[in-house]
Amino acid sequence: MNRQAIESYPIKILEHHLDAYGHVNNVAYIGFLEQARWEFITSRGCGLEYVRSSNVGPVVLEIQTKFKKELRLRQEVLIKSQIESWRGKVGVMRQWFECKAGIVYCEARVTLGLFDLKRRKLVVPDDHWSKALLKAPTS
Repeated sequence: MNRQAIESYPIKILEHHLDAYGHVNNVAYIGFLEQARWEFITSRGCGLEYVRSSNVGPVVLEIQTKFKKELRLRQEVLIKSQIESWRGKVGVMRQWFECKAGIVYCEARVTLGLFDLKRRKLVVPDDHWSKALLKAPTS
């Protein structure tokens, strides 16, 4: 699979996202990235209901993050997500936090797989998953 369209997911930085230094806590960044990935697959017909019925869903194998600029309280940004590649059982999604002015605050590369919940192992995307990862969102 080749690189696909970029999807955007809006967030707003709230008080409970901050650490003792007034920075967005690194755990909050990971949570935001997870929310954006679920929105990415849900908008393509592979949300939690589909995962439960098919017994196959995405799992994170590795996350590499680079914090570039400080996000501030009440700041609104978009988390942008894009599948960069998918070969066999493993894919790479690029995600980044960007404001309206185009400034990037954090970048992440997420290595993903599709996990068969019954067989407890990674599987190659079937036709439904392949189409969902390649196509534009349905909503």
